[in-house]
Amino acid sequence: MDPLYEYQLRETRRQFFSRTARGLGGLALASLLHQERGAAAEIEHWPGLLDPMHFAPRAKRVIHLYMAGGPSHLETLDYKPELARLDGQPMPASVTQGQPIAQLQGQALRCFGPRFKFNKYGASQQEISEVLPHIGSIADEICILRSMQTEQINHDPAHTFMNTGTAISGRPSMGSWITYGLGSESQNLPGFVVMTSVGGGQAQPIAARQWHSGFLPSQFQGVQFHSQGDPVLYVSNPPGVSNAEQRDIVDTVQSLNALREEVADDPEIRTRISQYELAFRMQTSVPELMDFSNEPQHIKDMYGTQGADGSFAANCLLARRMAERGVRFIQLYHRGWDHHGDIGNALKVTAGLVDQASAALVKDLKQRGMLEDTLVIWGGEFGRTPMAQGNGRDHHIRGFSLWMAGGGVRPGMSYGSTDDFGYFAQENPVHVHDLHATLLHLLGVDHKKLIYKFQGRNFRLTDVSGNVVKEILV
Repeated sequence: MDPLYEYQLRETRRQFFSRTARGLGGLALASLLHQERGAAAEIEHWPGLLDPMHFAPRAKRVIHLYMAGGPSHLETLDYKPELARLDGQPMPASVTQGQPIAQLQGQALRCFGPRFKFNKYGASQQEISEVLPHIGSIADEICILRSMQTEQINHDPAHTFMNTGTAISGRPSMGSWITYGLGSESQNLPGFVVMTSVGGGQAQPIAARQWHSGFLPSQFQGVQFHSQGDPVLYVSNPPGVSNAEQRDIVDTVQSLNALREEVADDPEIRTRISQYELAFRMQTSVPELMDFSNEPQHIKDMYGTQGADGSFAANCLLARRMAERGVRFIQLYHRGWDHHGDIGNALKVTAGLVDQASAALVKDLKQRGMLEDTLVIWGGEFGRTPMAQGNGRDHHIRGFSLWMAGGGVRPGMSYGSTDDFGYFAQENPVHVHDLHATLLHLLGVDHKKLIYKFQGRNFRLTDVSGNVVKEILV
C-alpha cells in the first residue's frame, strides 16, 4: 500500500485541523514576528469591546489624581462656618448616634473647626481652602462634588470600593473595565498606567490589587510606572544584550507561546503573546516618554519639577505626556493624606506637594486643546470627621468632597452639600456607584451594559446600583 495513502487513512479530522492550524499558525507567526531587526512586530491591538459606543463620548481618556489616605474635606473643599463657631463644644449626639466610627469609639466627641481659612476664587466664586491656592486659580474649570458618600470606613477596603465598586477583593478595577470596554489608543504603551508618590502625612500602603484586572483577562490590569530608575521593572536590556538579541529571545518565546495556544486555546496565553510584544516596544517608547529634555522650561516651572524625580509634580507631567500618547486611564496616587494628628501642620505640607501640579495639569491640558476630551478627577477614598481626634481627624464616609474637570463636566460649579457640621451628604448625595456611572457615561458607555460574565453571573463596575449625575454634565 502506498505509504502516503496509508497515512491519510489514519489521519483523523481532528488531527488534520490541528496540524493544519499549527502549520498556518507557524507561518503567520513567522510573518508576524520576523520583520526588520530592531523593529517591534505588529500585533493584534485590542480595539475595545464596544463598537459602536452606547453614547457619543465626551471624554477619550481619564486622569485620576488619587489623594490616598482620605483628605479632609473640611480643610480643603467644604467650608463649614457653623462648625468653626462650635469648635471645642460637644458634638450633638443626634448627629453621631448609630453612625460608623473608625477610631473614636467610646471617646468624647467634640466639634473640631476648620484649621484654615477659605477664599472665594474666580468668576464662579467657589470656596476653596487657602492651602490650595493653585487649585483655587482653576476654580472656573472645575466642578466640586461636596456630597460624596462611600461604604467602607477603613483605608484598604475603601480603596477597593473606590476602585472596583465593591469591598470584595479580586474584582476588576475601573481602569481595567475602561480599557476592556474601550481599548487603548496607544500601540507602544499600556492602556492603563499607575504611578505613586508620597509625602506630608501617614503614608498608608497601596496594594497592587487596586489596579488589578480581577476576572477580566490580565492584559487589562494596570501597569505601575516608577518615576525614578527603570520606569518599568526590567524594561531595560540586561548588560551585554542588544536590541537584536532581545528580539531573538522574544521571537523564540512567542513561538513557544503560539504552539501552546493552539492546543490550550487559553486567553491568558494570547495575553502573554501581546504583552511580550508590548514590553519589547516599551523598551524604545518608555525612555522617550520619561525624557523631559524636550519640555519647555516654563512648562516644567508650571508643574514645579525639572524631571523624573519621584514627585507628584513629575508624575502629573508624565500623565500629560502619556495622555498625548494615547494611554486611556492614568492613575496617580499620592500617599500622605491620613491626618489623625497635627492636621493643621501636616495637611498644609501634603497640600503643598500636590496643589501646584494638580492645577498645572488642568491648565496644560487646556492650552493644548486636550481638556475638553480628558476627564480629570481629584479626590480620595473618603473624608475626615468633623469631630476631633486629638488635633487631627478620624475617617469619615457619610460626606466628603472631590473635584472633576474637563471631559464633558460642567466647569465652575459646585454640586451637592453636607450639613452644617460637614457630617452628612445632605443635598444631592453622590455615591461612589454614581461616580462610576457618570465616569463611564462621559466615556460613551452605559454602565448597565458594560458586562462580563464570570462564574455564571453578569458583573459590572456599578454592580446593581449607580445613577448618572446628569446635573454636572455640559
